[in-house]
Amino acid sequence: MIIDARYLVDYASDAAFAIDDDLTIVAWNYGARRLLGYVRREVLGRHCSEILQIVSPNGEPLCIPDCEGARCFRLFRAFTALSCRARHKDGGWVTMTISSVVMSKRVRQSGDDAAVAVVFLRAEEEELALSSPSPLPSLQIYALGRFGLMAMGNDLAVGHWERKQPLTLLKFLMHHLGRPVHRERLIELMWPDCDEAQGRERLKVTLYYLRHQLRDAGIKGEVIETVGSTYILKRGMAWIDSHAFEDLYKEGEGHARAGRADKAVQCLEEAQRLYRGDYLEEDLYTDWCAEERERLCEIYIDVLGLLADAYATSGSHASAAQICRSALVREPCREHLHRSLMDYLFLLGRRDQAIE
Repeated sequence: MIIDARYLVDYASDAAFAIDDDLTIVAWNYGARRLLGYVRREVLGRHCSEILQIVSPNGEPLCIPDCEGARCFRLFRAFTALSCRARHKDGGWVTMTISSVVMSKRVRQSGDDAAVAVVFLRAEEEELALSSPSPLPSLQIYALGRFGLMAMGNDLAVGHWERKQPLTLLKFLMHHLGRPVHRERLIELMWPDCDEAQGRERLKVTLYYLRHQLRDAGIKGEVIETVGSTYILKRGMAWIDSHAFEDLYKEGEGHARAGRADKAVQCLEEAQRLYRGDYLEEDLYTDWCAEERERLCEIYIDVLGLLADAYATSGSHASAAQICRSALVREPCREHLHRSLMDYLFLLGRRDQAIE
């Protein structure tokens, strides 16, 4: 009897997933979802290094495109790692042990199941209790880069919504999170040529559609509160990536000032990961979000500069140089980044490159 990898994943008591020869995730169980926060459809078909941010006890990344685990699996050898740490989807760290089962040639060639290995993740309970992240609010809003929504851990396909005005309404309320926005301002924003009666009716329909979509996604309670003639996106009901990004920047900056380079790196790396693109980048010619887009872009350059400094303080001059290059692609006129890059290249023994 041949037992395929998906069977092992589905019936494993531990968190488990399976990968194929290209290191693409082909199976993911509920235990993995509970441990790392990703639902199955978020990970299937993606390279495992895109999902798994696992580091060894000394901070060395384990999940990279051609990692030690991949080399073991190609040689039909199991891979094991003790007391490594994995980044939860929501930003916390979980300490765990990694073990694996390598599929035999017979199994790999037996049919459609292309998996080469099953990887098991077992959390160390004491550390999990200390470092697992608090639950996120019901609604997660991704405003950095391509706009996206997740409700109760599930992706909302906003690109397929029949109406586009509800997204505009949500974006504007998100931009003023926790602050009341008068309905007349919303009507002027979305239907500047309508008279008052038409505008109120359209706003009512738009708000109903938006609330209906959020309720259908499983969110209980009102995300958008009506107070008199104003509307508020309730602060406790929504997590917004741009706010989390700025919080991580401030925390990382504080660690850097206090000389805690390792903690600064953790915060600033996470801030860098959250910055998938500029704020509401699909609304490039919209006036009301332009100032915030520019402000967050400036913070992102500061994040990269601080991260490069923290890497250098930790002795990782190659990483520091790479971060400087990334920042200079966006902002080629930043003199201090050029100076830092030259310093790091010189320390790496690349004198010719530094002079150039």
